[in-house]
Amino acid sequence: MRKSVLVLSGFILMMFFACTTNPFTGKTQFNAVSNDQIFPAAFQQYDEFLKENKVITGTAEARMVTTVGQKIAAAAEKYLNANGYQGYLKDYKWEYHLVEDPSLNAWCMPGGKIVVYSGILPVTKTEAGLATVLGHEISHALLNHGGQRMTAQQAQQVGAAVLGAATTGESEAAQQIYMQAYGVGSNVLGVLPFSRNHESEADKYGLILMAIAGYNPDDALAFWQRMSAQGGGGTPELLSTHPSDATRIANLQKMIPEAKAEAAKFGVTFK
Repeated sequence: MRKSVLVLSGFILMMFFACTTNPFTGKTQFNAVSNDQIFPAAFQQYDEFLKENKVITGTAEARMVTTVGQKIAAAAEKYLNANGYQGYLKDYKWEYHLVEDPSLNAWCMPGGKIVVYSGILPVTKTEAGLATVLGHEISHALLNHGGQRMTAQQAQQVGAAVLGAATTGESEAAQQIYMQAYGVGSNVLGVLPFSRNHESEADKYGLILMAIAGYNPDDALAFWQRMSAQGGGGTPELLSTHPSDATRIANLQKMIPEAKAEAAKFGVTFK
């Protein structure tokens, strides 16, 4: 019993100190991992990835990745500066690379390390389509979603330790049942909705960034419709880390007016 109380106390302290304010949104977030901790590891992993994969250089597509990425990064700096967070990106070391890979994917590591897979370019089609993707991925980094995911995983592990300590007197079979139930419950009720919320948040701020960069956020709908056409059902939304295509597109339609309104503050307007 005493052990479970100590573990629970540690969990409560972790929860308290993990609540920080994200400068990008101004909202409280659950994140116990600082950029100082996560950036060096991300930069090292990025360099290793580039060494192990074929980086495409000198092509129109590679230049487009760099151009669009730079515009989105500049839009992020404008947005942050306008909201009183000058210098927030000083530790970001932006890089933009196109990698030969048929996957429909792109990502931005914490600290601004970006990769676009060549397989997604037939779906992005235009600069605006690519801006939709990079706005979304860069927003994940700016919103500190990597650190938040790591913190959530730590919290899940601590929760399992609390449950293990609290059920020490139970039979091994009963403990196994408790742990299995906890694993399923913490995923479906905690981790997965947490991840879907991250995706929706990145969609929202990705639209804002692409609009400030001069790309019409209406074009995001066409991109996600093309992405949806590449699928074929997939995992039910309840059990997925991402919103369903229908949910995402419906949410984007609601978010577009706000993105345009934010862009208008910087003198960027759309018909």
